[in-house]
Amino acid sequence: MTVRPKPNALSWLWLAAAMIALDQLTKWWALMALQPAETPHAVIPGILNWTLTFNTGAAFSFLADSAGWQRWFFVLLAVAVSATLGVWLSRTPRGDWRTAAPLSLILGGAFGNVIDRLHAAKVTDFIQVFLGSYPFPVFNVADSAISVGAVALIVFSMFGQQKPATP
Repeated sequence: MTVRPKPNALSWLWLAAAMIALDQLTKWWALMALQPAETPHAVIPGILNWTLTFNTGAAFSFLADSAGWQRWFFVLLAVAVSATLGVWLSRTPRGDWRTAAPLSLILGGAFGNVIDRLHAAKVTDFIQVFLGSYPFPVFNVADSAISVGAVALIVFSMFGQQKPATP
């Protein structure tokens, strides 16, 4: 009798690949269409602007003013976290989209920013939104994928399907 392994969620890596492609395509567009330090291009006035910036640090420009070591630190951190998430994805059943989709979004976002760090030693950001009159830090599609994936993972783990109790 042959035991077949249960299909895992690695097939969800298509979503990570799609996020990487979308992120790189939008960053390419931003680099071609926008100039750094230009007046922001209002898309929805008072809510959304295109604003080209570069970040050598992490979220909210954390460690951006460091001497350059942070580039490799963030690359190694992203690779280590991604490897952990990849193992988690390989141990997740294929049909568990509430875990697989968020993990794939995080993986895609992480690698989208790693590509920038390896290629240019900085991450290209260009999306600026406002919370009332306060501008949120400029971000990109990869950052969005990471954030949406992390929030979805938390929400789905808190409010996911409850297994019925066995009598």
